[in-house]
Amino acid sequence: MIRVVVSGAAGRMGETVCEAVEQAADLELAGKADPALHAPLAHLLGGTDVVVDFTTPEAAAGNVRECLAADVHAVVGTTGFELESIRGDAQAAARDGRRARVFVAPNFAVGAVLMMQMARLAAPHMPECEIVELHHEGKRDAPSGTAKRTAALVREAGGNVHDPIHSVRLPGLVAHQEVIFGGEGQTLSIRHDSTDRRSFMPGVLLAVRSVADLTDPLTVGLENLL
Repeated sequence: MIRVVVSGAAGRMGETVCEAVEQAADLELAGKADPALHAPLAHLLGGTDVVVDFTTPEAAAGNVRECLAADVHAVVGTTGFELESIRGDAQAAARDGRRARVFVAPNFAVGAVLMMQMARLAAPHMPECEIVELHHEGKRDAPSGTAKRTAALVREAGGNVHDPIHSVRLPGLVAHQEVIFGGEGQTLSIRHDSTDRRSFMPGVLLAVRSVADLTDPLTVGLENLL
């Protein structure tokens, strides 16, 4: 049984993660951390195996450091913070002999990961590219972590991502992204739509079950677990 604490449990994603953990036979919801619940993360780390963080860009890095100090694995879905700010901390914890691993994914939907990988494959053949991402009005960061990750993969593959990435924030949206490639006399569009937050839960649970077996102190991207 893997004991899981959800950080950001009062938020929309946090509530969905709590429900998914409670429904999984091999997982135990050991605690809900959130300022709105008057439950600091530090008070819930004892005896915990994995923390799932869906908080804010301002809080995520500090939460990861608390996990590393307590030797607790962290699965992070929060975006908008600088990954390099925690890479050194994760590596230092590993050098000190701690077992804690950090896993970060800009998107936990399997379809979104496939979209990013398909875009990477298309880039060498149709390099001119635009990215449009659309999210609910409450999303704090723009462009999204998924869009930034997609742009990085396309550029690594030789594509030319046009700036700026287009960000839309409107009520009624959940998480959507379209990658549009243009060539002579043709276009190619690769689109993914999450219409319900439950779309992220298989990926979150996969990460919770897999994070302890990761070799690197910090791993980025759900594709590394599929």
